[in-house]
Amino acid sequence: MRINNEVALALKEGRPVVALESTIISHGMPYPRNVQTALLVEKTIRDGGAIPATIGIIAGEPVIGMTPEEIEEFGKRKGISKVSKRDLPIVIATKAWGATTVSGTMILAAKAGIEVFVTGGIGGVHRGAEQTWDVSRDLYELADIPVTVVCAGAKAILDIEKTLEVLETQGVTVLSNGSPTFANFYSASSSLPVDYVFHAPKEAADIISAKREFGLSGGILISNPPEEAYALDHSYIDSIVDTACKEAEEKGIKGKDATPFLLKRIVELTGGKSLDTNVDLVLNNARLGSSIALELSKMRKDS
Repeated sequence: MRINNEVALALKEGRPVVALESTIISHGMPYPRNVQTALLVEKTIRDGGAIPATIGIIAGEPVIGMTPEEIEEFGKRKGISKVSKRDLPIVIATKAWGATTVSGTMILAAKAGIEVFVTGGIGGVHRGAEQTWDVSRDLYELADIPVTVVCAGAKAILDIEKTLEVLETQGVTVLSNGSPTFANFYSASSSLPVDYVFHAPKEAADIISAKREFGLSGGILISNPPEEAYALDHSYIDSIVDTACKEAEEKGIKGKDATPFLLKRIVELTGGKSLDTNVDLVLNNARLGSSIALELSKMRKDS
């Protein structure tokens, strides 16, 4: 595993570091918007006082803190695999390129000693999972890996209620930034409650610290609703998602291929509105994640 020198030094000195995934670069957005967004997210984290660490696998080597040139290559290169826990040994052994999902990024971030990870939306329970058993590995990693994930809820293509039920069963604490309900990715609210609402990054940092000090396993999930100016109407985006899901079913697209297809189709059906919302919510999450990482760094230095 290669850790960027800047990231390694920051970790050694106890300065705040924020992990970022690479699936959003290779599978979440078209080129060059994907690269532009990835670099803007890194800048947003730096502006917030933390060090960004974009994580991916290059020629079989897990990289913690990709360079701008590597991010550019990730954005253009064809055939990069999505890498979850099950895929890691194959991609490493075959010296392939891999874009880490939430699950894969959590594993590598924890190995590097990074507490805070910012993403767009997590994976979860897919619609119709009572027949397909299609449940994202992200939920189980959240139960096991000691990393705090800042997101705008679960991806809109999922069954949010069942996703929260699995998180509860797995003992994952779900916090929300200022809203009493779980964020709904493109729209601000799913109308479903969370475990606790905080109103300042220090509050979230206190809860994370308490979990670590008490020796409880697993991560914490932080829901951060998209900004009002970019949030899409709940009923509008739901109808779009329903249409995209029906098309995927008709085409026989499922498993790990479903999410990239659905996200791309949603962009097309919304005339690009969903892509603008996606970019803004990731930046919004980056601002919150860097603030929480900064508070955790202060707490650890004080102690």
